[in-house]
Parts: sequence; C-alpha cells; structure tokens
Amino acid sequence: MELPKSFREALDKKIPLLFDGATGTELYNRGLFINRCFEDANLSSPSLILELHNDYVKAGAEVISTNSWGANSHKLQKHNLQDETRAINRKAAQLARQAIGGNGYVAGSVGPLGVRIEPLGPTSFEEAKAAFAEQIRGLQEGGVDLLSLETFGDISELHQAILAAQEVAPKLPILAEITVNIEGNMPYGTPAEWAVKKIIQWGV
Repeated sequence: MELPKSFREALDKKIPLLFDGATGTELYNRGLFINRCFEDANLSSPSLILELHNDYVKAGAEVISTNSWGANSHKLQKHNLQDETRAINRKAAQLARQAIGGNGYVAGSVGPLGVRIEPLGPTSFEEAKAAFAEQIRGLQEGGVDLLSLETFGDISELHQAILAAQEVAPKLPILAEITVNIEGNMPYGTPAEWAVKKIIQWGV
C-alpha cells in the first residue's frame, strides 16, 4: 500500500506504521565502542549509520528514527561536541531521509538532556527548553517528518521538550513517550495516567 505523503495524514487515516528498532544497541553490535559518542557517527561514520537505516528499510520499516537520541548540547559537551549540535542533528535527519526516501517517514529522535532540571536540579526550565530547541532546529533543517520525544522519566522535562518543539517546528507532529516502572509510575513518582492526561492537554 502506498503511504500518504505526510505522517499526520497517516495518523488521521489510522494507518498502522512499522517503526525501526534500536539504534544505539545496533551500532554497538556493529563495532562502535560504548565510550564513543554514537551521535557523532553521523559526521564521522555516515556510511555506518546509513547501512543501519538501510537494513531497517529492507526489513520493512516505514518510519526511520534518526541517530540523534543523545544529540543535545548537554550530552554532547561530555565529548566536546556541543558546538556541533545542529550539524549532528541535521546530518542525522539527512541520513535517515536518504535511506527511506519517499517510501516512509523520518522521525527526529530526541531524548532527555542527561541533567536534572528544576526543582530537582540546577538546570532551569528555560535552559532546558533552549537546549531542546537547538537540537530540534537541526532535525527540522535535515527534513524530519515528525518528532519523537523518547524515554522521558521527568514529566517537567518532557514538557519543556514539547514547548520547544511547538515553538521551533509548529507544523511537525509530536510523539511523546514516557518511561514507567512496574507500579505504573514514572521514575520520579508521577503516575502514568496523570502524565498521559497532561501530555494530551499539551497538544501532542
């Protein structure tokens, strides 16, 4: 079946879509050491990233996630790559697009910042939002079809990511995903049911 041109149209028509699988795990299996910055491979080893994406396309994936889960300035700073934030994200989107072409969609992967934000840590809401905005700008420049906010454990941090996405790329659909424990709560104690209600209120 030929997919609609836009991801939002596919959602509206309730068309089941097959996403790809793990990125970091597969890159590790393909020889990237755990102490390396996997997202830097977009620039330093683009053929490896493209090979991974192509393998998922061959396996039937209709949505390819960018290799950018940890490509925010806070995490990249640990590798002295913070100045390359937008370039790394832009290239991540371009490689995913190269693999899927017009036969599916590119999901811009955005993960947590790796730092605690207020009131649990020193990073302010505005600082968090600015960091997410910088990453999302790069993904948008690279041509993603949607944004996938993945594995968030702090509902306040997820809110800042959503606000940044809506401000920087208001036309892009947003998927928001949370992590929960066996009791059905997020790591900091937020009940999943309450979190989902808030996410819906925020227009995701």
